[in-house]
Amino acid sequence: MERRVAFATGASRGIGKAACLALARKGFDIVVTARTVKEGEGHVAGPSSRDPHEVGVPGSIEETARLIRACGREALPIRLDLLDPSTIDPAVERTIDEWGRIDLLLNNGIYQGPGLMDHFLDLTIEHMHAIFAGNVFAQTLLTQKVLAHMLKRGGGIIINMTSASARVDPPGPVGEGGWGFAYAASKAAFHRMAVLLHAEHRRDGIRAYNVDPGYTPTESMRALMGKQTDLDAAWGGISPEVTATAIAWLATAPEAEELAGKTISSARLCSERGLIVGQV
Repeated sequence: MERRVAFATGASRGIGKAACLALARKGFDIVVTARTVKEGEGHVAGPSSRDPHEVGVPGSIEETARLIRACGREALPIRLDLLDPSTIDPAVERTIDEWGRIDLLLNNGIYQGPGLMDHFLDLTIEHMHAIFAGNVFAQTLLTQKVLAHMLKRGGGIIINMTSASARVDPPGPVGEGGWGFAYAASKAAFHRMAVLLHAEHRRDGIRAYNVDPGYTPTESMRALMGKQTDLDAAWGGISPEVTATAIAWLATAPEAEELAGKTISSARLCSERGLIVGQV
């Protein structure tokens, strides 16, 4: 079988880590990228400027790579910081130099830190710049680089992790099930990428998808906000493995081609296709 290579951002924990393992079990070798290289180095800052404390979080690209290899696939861990554009080109170039191809790009990583959960009057322009840098601009640079490679090879798959905040009205303000303006605005901008890629390059063998995981409590969120928050009460929550299963299906199922250019609810897809019985 010809090698298939997936390049994933934000792959040290949460949905990114789970997706890497699901793709590995489907036969992909994985380029594992994130900021945190070694276990114990991970940290995340609070999403509100009123309380921007940092906490340690588990997970690393080395640990994700170890688990991928335990699945019988190859892993290439590379540090990539979405807030440092100088790390993007070298990560893609190293992948192509060492493995020769990228068949799937998973844009999962995002900015994490102050401003995401700020009330409108608390938001600073500096934080808004950082959020757009980590949620829109870095993904644009990375996708342009990978897309150019895919077009030379004759096709590829791009999966973008979107958010309900990009499309729906919040049930209340921050603290009552809602989110900050800068987060929602950046995700709304990012949400337009996949549909435009589909319009421009569907005839070139490019399949682009938006995947909406729904509210997914991750290790970082629990470390910062505890076991129960207003978001839990408003949105419930699903496990990262549900979205990982949906991503793996989109990457490998022949029927997935008919959904290209669409926004996919991972929970709904898993339920309708019977991919995870009793967990969604």
